Amino acid sequence: PIYWTGYITLASVATIKFMFSAIPGPALGLSFLETVGSIFTGGVISASFFYFSGEFFMKRANDKRRKLKQEALAKGEFLDIKIFSRMNKGIVKLKLRFGKIGICFWAPFLLSVPIGSIVVAKFYGKYSYTFFYIMIGMLINSFLTSFIVYVFV
Repeated sequence: PIYWTGYITLASVATIKFMFSAIPGPALGLSFLETVGSIFTGGVISASFFYFSGEFFMKRANDKRRKLKQEALAKGEFLDIKIFSRMNKGIVKLKLRFGKIGICFWAPFLLSVPIGSIVVAKFYGKYSYTFFYIMIGMLINSFLTSFIVYVFV
């Protein structure tokens, strides 16, 4: 039988947090390949949206930061915006450690699909092949996480 509820559930979870999206697969009665296909589809849909609209989200965040700073200066306050947050340091370490291909493979997996895709777009959006690397990373990670869930859990 076709388990549309299971497919949609796994794809929905994969759009946000790809790393844990295979866990409900066996409980929903899906086979290994159905789980792989569902989470890969959800991850790629989310990555497509956030990768190709990453510039919009980065511009929006910069505009918001600039507006907050201007409002604080108008009130006579000093707004201390953290530039080197824990997450920023982690992203830079990830970039230095794994390089271009590693970021494309692991950022959407380790961070979350939206944040990871925007990070890849920010660092490597000018290269035409980076989205292809994201998709390959999603496919590999789909198989790995599903394998771990179906064999060890």
